[in-house]
Amino acid sequence: MTTASDKLKKNRAFFCLECGKCTAVCPISRYNKSYSPRRMVGEGLFYGARELVKDRLLWSCLTCQLCSQRCPVDVRYSEYMRDIRAEAIHQGETGNPSHGGVLHYIMEIAGSPKLKQSRTGWIDGGLKVSKKSDVLYFTGCLPYYEDFFAKDFSFSPLDIARDTVRILNRLGIEPNVMENERCCGHDLYWLGRLTEFDELGKLNMAAIEKTGAATIVTACPECAVTLKNLYPERLGAGGCEVKHISELVAENLDSLELGGVEAEVTYQDPCRLGRYMGVYDEPRQVMASIPGVTIKEMARNRRGAVCCGTTNWMNCDATSKQIQRGRLAEAKASGATKLVTACPKCRIHFRCAQCGEDTEDIDIELIDFVNLVASAIQD
Repeated sequence: MTTASDKLKKNRAFFCLECGKCTAVCPISRYNKSYSPRRMVGEGLFYGARELVKDRLLWSCLTCQLCSQRCPVDVRYSEYMRDIRAEAIHQGETGNPSHGGVLHYIMEIAGSPKLKQSRTGWIDGGLKVSKKSDVLYFTGCLPYYEDFFAKDFSFSPLDIARDTVRILNRLGIEPNVMENERCCGHDLYWLGRLTEFDELGKLNMAAIEKTGAATIVTACPECAVTLKNLYPERLGAGGCEVKHISELVAENLDSLELGGVEAEVTYQDPCRLGRYMGVYDEPRQVMASIPGVTIKEMARNRRGAVCCGTTNWMNCDATSKQIQRGRLAEAKASGATKLVTACPKCRIHFRCAQCGEDTEDIDIELIDFVNLVASAIQD
């Protein structure tokens, strides 16, 4: 049986120097003085998990890894939070799911071996896909987001999927798209629901293996880090190369004929694509190659970029909105007219923040990376 002490050792919490560098950079701590990574570690060191599992702030951590990046002794704080959450769930404790918990129910449904879906209705006649392709496009939860967010937020999440396939087609790739594709399980993992994550991962790996894919492409950084890192870590090697679409485009820029798009843009580094996967240059290289595009960096960018404010569809509250508003204001202060996101959730969360009152200081156009690139492709 794994104890709280085992979790502390595994994630290097015993090495904590109590220097406070984690709390100093934590986006949550900036707006909610009750929350402190240092305090959460100290509580675990002195009292084990018995107090932490009941602490509602346990579910506020964004697992964005800003704190671990600054930690001088490499405490793995995000993983520590994951493991304490797993213990909390074991004891019947949980956080406050956003949107009525419906997106959590989708993850649970996805874990059913008997699930049968028809998820490819978004593929219109102008897009080319092939069941014989050795490149698999992993769509992720975009079809679910379309039904849930498109009407209220005035943008189509599925346009990200369509433009991803359009870009792949321009590169000479007709990708395979699975009719019964499931959620990757990223949120289950970071919520500490590890048994469910493993079961879902096994179903996905079996389905992917049947396609014969050699390469998996995704436009979602959470899918990318899950397929590339988390599945092999917990379930064994998957045998496929995994790429975020920005990496693939950067590698094949010479094959794309990009036309002019007059735009001054700033770029939001997604936590999973940046700090988790180290992909910083590729999206910028692609955007800079589009004639007419000027990149204006926010004050905090690359390794120092701030998270979009909420994760795992959990504990989305006033603190989350303050983080989002602060980041949007920083984007507008850069002088850019567009904020480019490379993660569907980032765009959804920022758009949600813009739907409130007094939004003049955060009124900046949002556009996904693939939508920007697709708009520059010469027909």
